[in-house]
Amino acid sequence: MQHLSEIVEEARRRGRKRLAVAYGQDTHTIQAVYEAYKDELVEATLYGDRAVILEACLSLGIDSAVFNIIDEKVDTRCVSLAVAAVVSGEADILMKGLVSTDKYMRGILNKEAGLFPVKGTLSHVSVFEWPGYHKLLLASDIAVIPLPDFKQKQILIGYLKDVAKLLGIKTPRIGCVAPSELVLPSVPSSTEAAILSKMASRGQLGDVEVDGPLSLDVSLFKEVAQHKKVKGSTIAGDVDALLFPNLESANVFFKSVSHLAGGELAAMVMGTKVPCILTSRGDSALSKKYSIALACLAVK
Repeated sequence: MQHLSEIVEEARRRGRKRLAVAYGQDTHTIQAVYEAYKDELVEATLYGDRAVILEACLSLGIDSAVFNIIDEKVDTRCVSLAVAAVVSGEADILMKGLVSTDKYMRGILNKEAGLFPVKGTLSHVSVFEWPGYHKLLLASDIAVIPLPDFKQKQILIGYLKDVAKLLGIKTPRIGCVAPSELVLPSVPSSTEAAILSKMASRGQLGDVEVDGPLSLDVSLFKEVAQHKKVKGSTIAGDVDALLFPNLESANVFFKSVSHLAGGELAAMVMGTKVPCILTSRGDSALSKKYSIALACLAVK
C-alpha cells in the first residue's frame, strides 16, 4: 500500500467491525467514527455523556441514530465499560475518545480487565503519509515507552514488522534512528542499533531488514546518504519504518509530520489482545478515521 486511503479500501472489503469508543463525545472523534461508518468499516458504540454526544452530532449534521450510545458522564468509567466490551467479545476494537491518554492507558493496563497479557509489552505504531516522503512510513514508539531498553527494541521491531505486513510489506526495511550513521560507543542508541542490525542480518529478528545506526535524514533521503558517502546500507533513503531511541524524539517527529509537514497518519496500540486505537486529541478527524481502518485490518 502506498497511501492511507488504500487501508480504508482494504478494510471496507473485509466487512464492518464493532467499535467501542471510550468517552467518544468530541466532534473530531464523532466525525471520524461517522465517516468510518459511512465507509462501511464499523458499527460503533459511543460511551459518554448522551446529551453532549447528541449536541455534537447536531452541530456536525450527523444522525445520532447510527450510533449505539451508552450514557456515562465519567471518563474513566467510559474507559472501563469500553474495555469490558472488547474483552467480552461484544466489540472488536477499542478506541480512545476525548479521555486523556494516561486514563485510557490505565484502563488498558488494568490487570483485572484482562485486555493486556501478563508480562506483555505495550507499545505504539504510527503510519504516516506526507508529501515529503515517497511512500507510507511506519514509526515507533510515539506514545507509550519513554526509553525502550534493548529487549524492548527487539519487541518494537516485531510490532513494526506486524503492522508492515498488514500493509502488504513482506520484508519491511527498518532504520534504527541515532544522531549519526557512525557507530559511536558513547551513544547507547548508536551501539544498540548496530547490534540490532547484526542480529537482523543473522535472522534473529524474523523476516525484516534492519540497519543502524542511521541519522533521520540518511534514513529518509537517498541524496543525503550519497552526499555523506554512507556505505554498506541497502535501505538508506528508502526505509519502510523508523525505530526511534526514545519517546521524545519519536513524538516530536509525529507532531512535526502531522502539524508542520501536511501529513496524515494512522496509529494503533500494539501488544493488547485486541486492536486498540490511540490518537492524539489534536489529530484530525481524517487521521482518526485512518486509524480506525488500520485497526480493522488487525482484527483477527
